[in-house]
Amino acid sequence: MLSKKQAKAFFLGGTVLFSAIFLALSVETVTSSMPEKTNDSQITEAVVRGKEIWDSNNCMGCHTILGEGAYYAPELTRVYSRKGESYIKTVLMAKEPWAPRGRKMVAYALSEEEANDAVAFFKWINEMDLNGFPPEPDPALSK
Repeated sequence: MLSKKQAKAFFLGGTVLFSAIFLALSVETVTSSMPEKTNDSQITEAVVRGKEIWDSNNCMGCHTILGEGAYYAPELTRVYSRKGESYIKTVLMAKEPWAPRGRKMVAYALSEEEANDAVAFFKWINEMDLNGFPPEPDPALSK
C-alpha cells in the first residue's frame, strides 16, 4: 500500500510523463507529413459544398466515413474507388427511396450540381493517405 506522499508522487509523475508523451505526439502529428496525407491543398469550393451536403442531410446518422458515424449503412471512406462517380450520382439524385439488401436509402433527389459537389467530397476523402484504412475485407470470412 502506498503512503499519501508516494501516491501523490506516483500521480504527479504519471501526469507529467503522459502529458509529455501527448505533447510529443501532437508536435509530431503537426510537423510530420500529415498535411500531405490529408491532401488539404486539394480542398475546393465543391469539396466544401459536398461536406455541407453530407452534414446537412445527416448522412453520418446511417453511414460511416473515416471511421466516424453509424453502422446501419455502408462505410463510405473509399466509396469513390469502389463504386465510381456515376453510381454515387445515381444514388444521390434518385427520386424514389430504394432498399439494397433490406436497408432503406432515403431519396434525397439532389440536383446535378449538388450531386457533383458530393462526388467531389467523396473523391477528396478517397485520395487521402489513410495508412491502409479502411482495411480490405477478408474474402475467407465472407463465405
